[in-house]
Amino acid sequence: MLLTDLLREYIYECEIRKYSPRTIKEYRNNIKLFFNYLEKEHGIITLEQVSHVEIKRYLKYLTSIGRKATYINGILKNLRGLYKYCEREEYVSNNPCKRVSWQKEPKVIINSFTDTEVIKMLNVFNYSNYYNARNKCIIATLIDTGIRNFELCSLKILDVRETVVLVHGKGNKDRFVPISPLLKKIMIKYERIRTSYMMNKLVKQDNYFLSYRGNPLTVEAIERVVKNAGKEAKVRKEIRCSPHTFRHYFAQAQLRNGLDLYSVSRLLGHENITITKRYLQSIKDEDIVDLALKTSPLMNAKGGRK
Repeated sequence: MLLTDLLREYIYECEIRKYSPRTIKEYRNNIKLFFNYLEKEHGIITLEQVSHVEIKRYLKYLTSIGRKATYINGILKNLRGLYKYCEREEYVSNNPCKRVSWQKEPKVIINSFTDTEVIKMLNVFNYSNYYNARNKCIIATLIDTGIRNFELCSLKILDVRETVVLVHGKGNKDRFVPISPLLKKIMIKYERIRTSYMMNKLVKQDNYFLSYRGNPLTVEAIERVVKNAGKEAKVRKEIRCSPHTFRHYFAQAQLRNGLDLYSVSRLLGHENITITKRYLQSIKDEDIVDLALKTSPLMNAKGGRK
């Protein structure tokens, strides 16, 4: 079977499984780069020619050009997904990826925004017009829900309820996240301005956040909003001003404020708590000590105070 035919077929499988456009693009690009390497370096163009040796050689090549372990593991994850599909379709009897180990990733300390930076970014925008009101609500939603960029873009008007937001997450897994009173207040003001602004426009989309022309926002548009807010708020240069950094902030703030790891993981839409643990490891020791004092078993035990 030609590798080019396999890739085409597998991308259709991803679409059938309703993977997000961004995920499909990632799979297509990463697998195509691997296939290009096989053809250029080893003259391999069919599935039957590929073994675990070629996969290991490719990962070694990526290491030689300076790719980090996290990136390489991402590639391996994509290849594992491809070969699981090949197993299901009985294109291969032995999965070569099973003989390829994950690379050891270094422990990463995730630096995020400070409370002051978050408030400054929120205050960059006001309610003077639709553009400002929308961007203020976007920043507030990122701060208070930990929502992913693509999840924010896909939010519909009916997904924003009175006290919760229905989030359509990865792998078609929905979850609810709460709306705090302060976020609700910002949302109400934004909704009023949006209704007035869109009144005389032919809006066919029911997305909660829309462009000034009434179209759904793209992930790139959200990234620009956050980047510009960070620049105006003079966020530290070493901090990456992106929607995902707000996700880091949300997780760390929730943990610092006493919410348990499992609940934070559920709110973030993580498949397990392994990823969420990274946020916990990045919390400063003094914050952990303060948190432990609030949850002292002796102080909170019934009848513990004498």
